[in-house]
Parts: sequence; C-alpha cells; structure tokens
Amino acid sequence: MASILHKEYKVIRDDYIGAGKVSSDIKKTLSTIGVDAGVLRRISVACYESEINMIIHAWGGDITMDVTDDGVIRLVFADPGPGIPDMAKAMTPGWSTASDTARDMGFGAGMGLPNIKRVSDEFDIKTSEKGTTLTLGFKVEQ
Repeated sequence: MASILHKEYKVIRDDYIGAGKVSSDIKKTLSTIGVDAGVLRRISVACYESEINMIIHAWGGDITMDVTDDGVIRLVFADPGPGIPDMAKAMTPGWSTASDTARDMGFGAGMGLPNIKRVSDEFDIKTSEKGTTLTLGFKVEQ
C-alpha cells in the first residue's frame, strides 16, 4: 500500500486555543478529495478526541495522515510522554485524569478513547512512560 496523500502536523501541550485546528484541516482536506460524509464524520470525531488528548494529557506530539491506494485513511498520533499508566481504566467510559484547568474548559469527560475506538475501523494503541502512539484506520467507502 502506497500513500497517495500525506500530511504532518505538530500539536503543542496545553494549547487549548489551538485545539481542533489539526482536526479541522484534516476534515477540510479529506472533504476536498471527496471522502464520504459518513466516513468523514467518524474521522472528525476520532481526530478531534485524539488531538485534545495530546493537548490535555501528553507533552504535545505529532499527527500524520496518510490516504493509501488501498482505500484506507490512516491517522497516527504520537507523543513523547508521559504515557497512559492504566490502559484498562483509560478505556473505561467516564474515567479521566484531566486537570482542573481542562475540566474548567469543558474537556476531560473521560469519553475520548472509548469514542475513538467506537468510530474507528482500526484501533491500535501502544504506550509507555516514553510516550503513546495511537494508530487509527478508516476504510473509504467506494
């Protein structure tokens, strides 16, 4: 599988003002190339939740998007830490380690990872104290 479209983005820790900019650009880019509205909606949810998680819980990071010639849109969210100490809890709806600052801004309801997994066709997460890499795949309906 070869990438026919590739984009890279940086996410800054605690950048609540910029939250959602990457997700918006990805949605706009995929809309421009004609991705089905239903697939686009699922990607938008997963991308926004993942981007917010990097802002709230991680030390920033990188997002890459690839549209492959085999009909898959792959998003990779990679951060340098601190990692997710308890994956089972993190996947439990309503459980959150968000700071008071994040909660005061309306974030941190503990639905991020469960929502991301629910809307993704492929979901893979690897985490350690050195960082977390979340890889998502979405099949493009043709």
